[in-house]
Amino acid sequence: MTIDRLRAHWGLTRMPFAKDLAPSMLHTHRSHAEAVARIGWCIDERVVGVVTGEVGAGKTVAVRAALGGVDASRHTVIYLGDPTVGVRGLYSTIVTTLGGTPRFHRSSLIPQAADALATEEHERGRRVVVVLDEAHLLDAEQLEGIRLLTNADMDSHAPFACLLVGQPTLRRRIRLGAFAALDQRIALRYSMTGMDAPETADYVAHHLKLAGRTDTLFSDDALGLIHQVSRGIPRAVNNLAVQSLVAAFAQSKAIVDESSARAAVTEVTAE
Repeated sequence: MTIDRLRAHWGLTRMPFAKDLAPSMLHTHRSHAEAVARIGWCIDERVVGVVTGEVGAGKTVAVRAALGGVDASRHTVIYLGDPTVGVRGLYSTIVTTLGGTPRFHRSSLIPQAADALATEEHERGRRVVVVLDEAHLLDAEQLEGIRLLTNADMDSHAPFACLLVGQPTLRRRIRLGAFAALDQRIALRYSMTGMDAPETADYVAHHLKLAGRTDTLFSDDALGLIHQVSRGIPRAVNNLAVQSLVAAFAQSKAIVDESSARAAVTEVTAE
């Protein structure tokens, strides 16, 4: 089986459920829309926000959508997707992105990063948005490093917005007494949930429409099973829907029925 044969069988112009969609092409279900709105507020107000959700819930997708709506001429986005860089990597990325050369000693690197953030706003008129993805993997030193950055003027005027994006354990960690100072500075907390059954069906239809099919391709029973097993988590829906298309194609079916979806469940959940 090749991708071209699969697409030809289903009359698709592209493979559905792809990751490389422009923000304007993303499906807008309730949790996604609420996350985007809250992230937008966090950016506008220049506050610290925490967005959590299970693996595949669409956290990074929501961040992309929110950032896609900001004025690029007035915002500077600093995205850190690798928590393993350590606290020095955090500060160095900020300084480098804002056009500086990181100082060697960490004691001088911290104020350098804070000054760079303030300068970007006051002298260049640009609002900085710092996004830390996979933030549940940040160590205690990095969380403390974020607090130190927010210490400068956060009580009176915030020079930047900071988004911590990660799995549910992130919220529980920050609640620990050791991070009380950072916890008190968090103005936004949002937990992304899975889609409900109608949203899952609409999500599948949306992605198929982007791929060139507007008619019914998945039976109601197939969609019901996909929703039940995925619990409405977008990435899980993607995987099951694609495997369902493959299973139905292998049997030369004209529609993805429940048996095809069940075969996909077996394939995806097999150890």
